[in-house]
Parts: sequence; C-alpha cells; structure tokens
Amino acid sequence: QVQLVESGGGLVQPGGSLRLSCAASGIRFSFSALGWYRQAPGNQRELVANITSGGRTNYADSVKGRFTISRDNAKKTVYLQMNSLKPEDTAVYYCNADLVGLDYWGQGTRVTVSS
Repeated sequence: QVQLVESGGGLVQPGGSLRLSCAASGIRFSFSALGWYRQAPGNQRELVANITSGGRTNYADSVKGRFTISRDNAKKTVYLQMNSLKPEDTAVYYCNADLVGLDYWGQGTRVTVSS
C-alpha cells in the first residue's frame, strides 16, 4: 500500500520560510517523479514544483526563485523549501508521486501566510 505523508505546514508571517516534507512508503521511490501541488479555497489544484527521477526540476512561475524542491531517495522523502512566503501562497499543499502513469497523493498539509 502506497502512503505519502506530508508534514511541515503551519502559520508563518509574510517573508518567512517553511520546509515541507513528504515521506513515502510502499512505492519504488527512486523511480518515481515527485511533485508538490497546492489548492487554495475556491481554486483548482495547481502544480507548484516537480522533480523527475533523474533530478530535473520544474517550477510554477509564481514560485520561481523562492521555492526549492529536492528529494532524498535514501530516506524516501521529497522536500519543498519555501522562502519569502507571500499571503497568496496560502493553501493546502499536497505531495504527489507518479510512477509510470500511476498517481498517488498525500492527505495535504496546510500553509497559512498571514501577519
């Protein structure tokens, strides 16, 4: 059974930083493409960043230069370092794993950016 468990969300002031983690189990992690998505109230879920099994990364324009996605295959964990956070970054953040077209999702972790 595949499980993705996110952690690290919370309340942070504008300009602050958070680091999200997503621990995976039951999946061939090193072969999987991994991603972070987010969904704000009233909005569709959108891609924030992803990283291929080979380590190539891709970012939404809105987070380029502020967020960094990384992976640790030994720990079966993907991270999202978020710096210079803005109120518009407020959302539930979801971890995704894609293995040969099979999609898996975590339960989400809430990030609130507010003063």
